[in-house]
This record gives sequence, structure tokens and C-alpha cells, in this order.
Amino acid sequence: MVQATDQPAGTGEAVQTDFIKLLSEGGAVVQIVLVILLIFSAVSWAIILYKFWQFSRAERQTKTFLDVFRKSSKFSEVHAVCRTLTESPLTGLFQAGYGELNTQLRGPGGDAKPAPGTARPTLKSLDAVDRALLRATTLEMNRLENKVTFLATTASITPFIGLFGTVWGIMDSFQAIGLAGSSSLGVVAPGIAHALVATAAGLFAAIPAVYFYNHFTHRVKHFSGEMDDFSLEFLNIAERNFT
Repeated sequence: MVQATDQPAGTGEAVQTDFIKLLSEGGAVVQIVLVILLIFSAVSWAIILYKFWQFSRAERQTKTFLDVFRKSSKFSEVHAVCRTLTESPLTGLFQAGYGELNTQLRGPGGDAKPAPGTARPTLKSLDAVDRALLRATTLEMNRLENKVTFLATTASITPFIGLFGTVWGIMDSFQAIGLAGSSSLGVVAPGIAHALVATAAGLFAAIPAVYFYNHFTHRVKHFSGEMDDFSLEFLNIAERNFT
């Protein structure tokens, strides 16, 4: 019973030691490949954490902005809180639409309020407001998608980098077989094991990048739908009140 208990512990220690050796005793090319994959993986995880933080703040501030927008009776009241909700993409849309409205509704001389006795100012072009909202939507989409494409690049390229390291390691193994003049397991196994570490590292970098790229892409589409809905709501209010 004592031998049965001691054997797994020793085996587990040997496996751990062997894995460390696989990382440290590979060839120069395999080591370079592992460093490159490590950099890709580290940058990807930094982007993942940053986008989680950015999107969480954007969602919270979007809810707050919509509450203020739908409860306020004047656009100026909404504009007053925009500076505290800069992470919400709807804030950028509102500021673009509000700025276009102010530009069109200014009276002669640049006064934002009409002179006494004159008719209420009306919009010259509702299409111009729509175009301002579209431009703002493009800017906000670019901001939301910023750095997400690196995850797609990581997911696409790291398996091939790892495969390159594996192929190079297998080539070294065959050269070792030729020099030793023997194809025994003791000659072949170490080189192949070192080579396969590169493939494992490539998959380790690629799999999280694929998952979180799809996750963030879905969240960006959700924000895009909210921006489209808000643009239509803003245009409806502008049309009812200023045309």
C-alpha cells in the first residue's frame, strides 16, 4: 500500500519536471516561436480585460443616458449630463445631433434664440441631422471595435506560428536520428516532444482569442442596434418639434 501511494506522487512530479524541461530545452527556433506566442497571448489578454471594462462602463452609462434622455423635456438638459457619460456611444450621437440642430436653429447673427416677435425657428434640413447622426455612429463604432481585430489576428495566425515551430522541431528530430544512426524511442521522443510544445502554445493563444472575439463582436452589434434605435428616436423628436 505504501508503494502504491508513493508511485503516483513521484509520477506527477516527473511529469511536471518534464514539462518544464520541454519549455526550456527546445531548440533556438522553437524558443523564439514560444516567445512570439507568449507576446500574442499577453497582448490578447490585456485587450480582453480592457474591452470588458470598456463595454461594462458603456452599458451602465447607456442605461443612465437613456433614462435622462426620455425623462427630460429639453435637449439642453440632456446635453448638461453628457460630460459625465462619455463612455456611452449614445452620448456621441446625441452631441452630434444636438450640435447640428443648434447650427440650423440659430437666428441671424448667430443668436441661438429667435428675436422677439419672430416665428419659431425651424429646421432647414432634417437629412443633415440624419447625416450628422450617421457620421457619429461610424465614429462610435470605430471606438467600440478598436483593438478587437487584434483578437481575430491572434486567432488566425498563432496556430500557424505554433505549427511552424513544430515542423522545425520535427526537422531537428530527424537530423538527430540521422546523426545517431538509430530510430529508437529514446532518440526520437525528446525532439518531437519539444516540437509539439509549440503547437500547444499556439492553440493556447488562439482559443481564448477566438472565443472573446466572437463575444465582443456580438456586444458591438448590440451597441450598433441601440445606436440605430436612438438615431430614429432623435429624428422623430426633431421632426415633431422643429419642422
